[in-house]
Amino acid sequence: MAAVQASSSSSDILASLNAQSRAGTSALVSTSEEVQNRFLKLLVTQLKNQDPLNPLDNAAVTTQISQINTVTGIERLNATLETLLSTYNDGQAVQAAALIGKSVLVRGSGLVLANGTASGGVNLAEPVDDVMLTILGAGGSVLQSQRLGARDAGSFAFSWDGKTAAGSDAPPGSYGFTVDAVRGGEKVAAETLQIGTVSALVREKSGFQLDLGGLGRVDFGKVQQIL
Repeated sequence: MAAVQASSSSSDILASLNAQSRAGTSALVSTSEEVQNRFLKLLVTQLKNQDPLNPLDNAAVTTQISQINTVTGIERLNATLETLLSTYNDGQAVQAAALIGKSVLVRGSGLVLANGTASGGVNLAEPVDDVMLTILGAGGSVLQSQRLGARDAGSFAFSWDGKTAAGSDAPPGSYGFTVDAVRGGEKVAAETLQIGTVSALVREKSGFQLDLGGLGRVDFGKVQQIL
């Protein structure tokens, strides 16, 4: 009686698929559908030629089928996520483009005094009883200090009339500022924000950036407030 030739084990199916998949990946040809087709062809061939005295392990075959389905599911999920990400990026581009010509608050402590006024902002970690604003001149000299009063958590803008503590007009130019916030006698985290005008939209690998002219570029997601 002719001997029945059997494959070594059901795991050979997956091993063969892995080898073929690795070879196909380098050429960017293999797809999940092709992998499934090859798997089914190899499985049917092995079932036809299996040794009746040593049949395939049903549990092993089931496990391999589950692995194939898992790979397919992950690939489809990745494709869906890529589509969603592309849609999100397109939406972000539209939003960012709408900011061109507008003023925004971003991290920084600079003030530009022009036409007798300058504006800046503050971002508070929590509500406070009072915020103390200090305007700084050349070399860090204090030109004026003023209380901005109680504020809620979040960001807000303020304006400086260009007056010094002595009541004189400060010359137009660039200045700096600091803020100190307190609540119940304790300091609260306060971040200084500077105002910049969006002049252009720049697309980078990490996302979209806003060109703020002399203030440089900032990520679209770092805009604290649109004025």
